[in-house]
Amino acid sequence: MKKMMVTKRSPNFREAVSIQTVPVPTPSDRELLIRNRYVGINASDINYSAGRYDPSVTPPFPVGFEGVGDVVALGLSASSQFAVGDTVAYFNDGAFAEYTLVSAKKVIPLKEPQPEALAVLVSGATASIALQRLGEMKKGETVLVTAAAGGTGHFAVQFAKMAGCHVVGTCSSREKVDFLKSIGCDRPINYKEEDLAATLRKEYPNGVDVVYESVGGAVFDLAINNLAQHGRLLVIGFISGYQSESGLQPVRGATLPVKLLQKSASIRGFFLPHFLSEYSECVQKTMEMQMQGKLLCAIDDGQMDEEGRFVGLESVYRAIDYMYAGKNQGKVVVEV
Repeated sequence: MKKMMVTKRSPNFREAVSIQTVPVPTPSDRELLIRNRYVGINASDINYSAGRYDPSVTPPFPVGFEGVGDVVALGLSASSQFAVGDTVAYFNDGAFAEYTLVSAKKVIPLKEPQPEALAVLVSGATASIALQRLGEMKKGETVLVTAAAGGTGHFAVQFAKMAGCHVVGTCSSREKVDFLKSIGCDRPINYKEEDLAATLRKEYPNGVDVVYESVGGAVFDLAINNLAQHGRLLVIGFISGYQSESGLQPVRGATLPVKLLQKSASIRGFFLPHFLSEYSECVQKTMEMQMQGKLLCAIDDGQMDEEGRFVGLESVYRAIDYMYAGKNQGKVVVEV
């Protein structure tokens, strides 16, 4: 089988990761062997290939966080819950492969192999848990979502609307503005055509109550400057810096304490693995909402890309480039 492995730590995914041919593994007592049909692309794939999450792990190591596929073999204990032919979704290291071994405890049964399930596993769960636990949204508040048309941003827009909030979303094209309007965003701002800072100052002079922030750098600074009294800024990520050696874009840290003090505001970091105790319940609820038509899980499989849809493990490289170029609308997915 083909499997993607990090052979050199680097934020340059093409440089860090190679496709290797390895034997198909055999499941142990509590494991499932899953033939992947779809895998999900995340901004953090680059952080993982750079070794930023666990510097003690030395190459070679597998990459990829989420997949949807069919059970093709399983251990004896796992057979009490699953059978060959079952379709499942999972959140587990090593998803960028034709086959992946996953503990039976970590998979979610699906009725059919929907790529939409991938959108929920990391992106949807992040938006739901972060906004509920750390955002403390209240009806009538204003929520700013940066990169609002992206994989996790489009979920944040919808969850904030469900909470009765006024939602502002940043994006980079007129097509994305139309998409954001279609999912309920009250004020999409195309920063390529509008001055984001000036627009926020003019239209939201009292600031915004919650910021769902995943861009970093200058956008983070701008969000801090536009927090309302008691405002909460949620650091979901800082994608603008991931491809650099440090993984960061500079922010104006020297003035941060006074800006937070003046507004009794706060910054709260969110990293999904720290909230696994509520992860399974959140994913189940979010998937139910999607199946009931209450939540849109937008999938981008590269159908609008010049080179066509993302099909085959080799296209993971292109899918990551596509996402970092800001072309995606929704969750980026590769059909294995």
